[in-house]
Amino acid sequence: MQKASNGPRAGSRSDDQTGDRRGGRTVNRQVLADHVYEELLASLMDGRLEPGAAVSIDGTARELDVSPTPVREALARLEHTGMVRRVALKGYRVAPVFTREDFAELMEARLAIEPVNARLACSRLTPERLAELEEAVADLKSAPRGPSFADYKDYLEADERFHQLIAKQTGNQFMVAAYAALGGQVQRFRLFGGVGITDAENAIAEHQSVLDALSTGDPEKAEAAMADHVQKVRARAIADAPAD
Repeated sequence: MQKASNGPRAGSRSDDQTGDRRGGRTVNRQVLADHVYEELLASLMDGRLEPGAAVSIDGTARELDVSPTPVREALARLEHTGMVRRVALKGYRVAPVFTREDFAELMEARLAIEPVNARLACSRLTPERLAELEEAVADLKSAPRGPSFADYKDYLEADERFHQLIAKQTGNQFMVAAYAALGGQVQRFRLFGGVGITDAENAIAEHQSVLDALSTGDPEKAEAAMADHVQKVRARAIADAPAD
């Protein structure tokens, strides 16, 4: 993994609550952890950290010029996404790339949860949340989609935000939790084909269709539009994936 050239420094302080000071401004622990998370995520998505590779807490801290604490916090977040795994007595390792069985199970779960989320959200949609969904789709349309993670991370963020907003609008804490459990895995499945973003135009059109269905106030239309989107994502990903 390349060393960040302008990342925050922990300096000589052992207290990660404050981090270091730049121009009189304190860089707090959360900012450091967010920075490390983004650096590690980029290395994972761009293939600089390969499946099965060990991720050294101390080594990463040295490379990014931070203390070990924000590295631990970032790795814990990545563990939740399934992109790294903690192995007893061995530390963290990069998770293996999705198998076709893993992918099939993920999409089965998405089809069980997300169309229902769209139906429930549609019946409870507020003007404020509709505006937020419109903004997410607009951001999706305008986001760059280059070959590296730095080029397409805003696209992924807008995509994820759209689905999260729908889950939250259900007003059902268990549906929100069920989607949250999938959220990181959805990002991990991007590694399944190892080809980055290849379906942007189709995916954008499908998000617009879901938004249009939600705007009608018809829960059944919203549910059907989301089911159609997830099914088409599954078909495209399988077509793009290399042979086992």
